[in-house]
Amino acid sequence: MSDAERDSRDIAAFYARGLEQDRLAGGQGSLEFARTLALLERYLPHPPGDVADVGGGPGRYARWLAERGYRVHLVDPVPLHVEQARAACDTLASCEVGDARELDLLDVCVDAVLLLGPLYHLPERADRIKALAEAERVCRPGGVILAAAISRLASTLDGLRGGYLEDPTFAAIAASDRRDGIHRNPTGDPTFFTTAYFHRPEELKEECVAAGLKYEATLAIEGPAWLLPDLDARFADERRRAVLLESIAALENEPTALGVSAHLLLVARKP
Repeated sequence: MSDAERDSRDIAAFYARGLEQDRLAGGQGSLEFARTLALLERYLPHPPGDVADVGGGPGRYARWLAERGYRVHLVDPVPLHVEQARAACDTLASCEVGDARELDLLDVCVDAVLLLGPLYHLPERADRIKALAEAERVCRPGGVILAAAISRLASTLDGLRGGYLEDPTFAAIAASDRRDGIHRNPTGDPTFFTTAYFHRPEELKEECVAAGLKYEATLAIEGPAWLLPDLDARFADERRRAVLLESIAALENEPTALGVSAHLLLVARKP
C-alpha cells in the first residue's frame, strides 16, 4: 500500500466515526465556527449566489448559507458526511460525494468556493495546489475562494494546553509536525487527530499563487483565544463573547501572531 493510499484510508476511518457532526457545537469548535461565520459574512457576496462548499462535512456551514439564501453545492469525500448534510438541510442545490482535486462542477459556475477542510487533508503540496486550481476553475471571475488550514504549531500548542506533550508518543508527533508539517497518528486514538498537513502562514500565499489565484490575505481564525480554558462560559455571556471576538479580530492579520491560531484562513480571488 502506498503512502497516499494509507493516508486516504486513515482519514476515511477517522471521519467514519461520526465525530465531525458535533465538533463545532462547543468549546474550541464554537469559537472556530463563530469566527469562520464572521469571516464568511465579510468576504462572501451578498445572497443570492452560488457557493461550492468543498469538503463541507456534515453541512454545518452549508445549512447556514442555505438559510441565508445562497444556492449551495456541497461536496465531501466521506459518504457519512454527505448523508448527514442531506438530513440537516433539504434545500441544498446539490450534495454529493466528491474529491476537491477533481470536482464534478462546470467551469465558472459559482460565485464563491469554500475549502474549509480539504487543504489540511492533502499532505502533498501538488494535491493542495490541484484543489486550489479546481476552485479557480469553477469560480466566476472576481469570485472569492476561502480556504482553511491548520497551523504548523497547532499540535504543540494543544499539547501544552491539554497536557498531551507529557505522552512521549504525542510529543514525537508534535515534533514531526513542527519539522515538516506532516501530521500522522500511529496510535489510532482519535484525540490525536488523523493524517493532515499543518501549514506555515507564508505557505498559503505560495500555494495560492501557484494555483493561479490572486492572493488577498491570510487571517487567524481563532487567534490565541482557542487556548483559553473557559470558552463555553465566555460564549454564554454576551458581553464576554463580544470582547473575545473583537480581540481576535484585532489580531487576525498580525504577522507575529498568525502561527498561534489553530486555524488560518486564506482569502483569494479568481482573476
